[in-house]
Amino acid sequence: MHIVKWAGVLSVFWLLLSGFIEPLLLSFGVISVVIVLFVLKRMDDVETESAPIGTSLRLIRYLPWLIGQIISSSVHVTKLIWGSPDKLSPAIAKISSKEIPLSSRVLYANSITLTPGTLSVDIEDKDDEVIVHALHKSSIDDLKEGEMERKITGIWGKNK
Repeated sequence: MHIVKWAGVLSVFWLLLSGFIEPLLLSFGVISVVIVLFVLKRMDDVETESAPIGTSLRLIRYLPWLIGQIISSSVHVTKLIWGSPDKLSPAIAKISSKEIPLSSRVLYANSITLTPGTLSVDIEDKDDEVIVHALHKSSIDDLKEGEMERKITGIWGKNK
């Protein structure tokens, strides 16, 4: 019943947005709706799997800190860009993520990427490391000091 309801909603929505009732365009609409329904069915199958996502209060505690880091890093990157090119010192390094729970490593890598001037390139589970590219070596040093790691482990717990 769930899929039938979505098929109707999506078909009506497609017709309203399209406004054309020609055989070729209707066939594109049918194909589009079928693809979306297929994805929806797959998502429903995965949704029944139990995977606890503790986002409520933990996320409320983490977001203000992360936003502060984003603002601070934005100022730092702006100074680097407006300053002389000599001040740039791009670097790539492996940052340990051993203490971070497996379920929170993607959050850690995304937090690094959200912080201006740094980019998570890869997560290596076998070595418990995140490969990070930075516009300035000091950003790598800051990550190695572990403030972001401590913040995540303080909220989501340590790896056991």
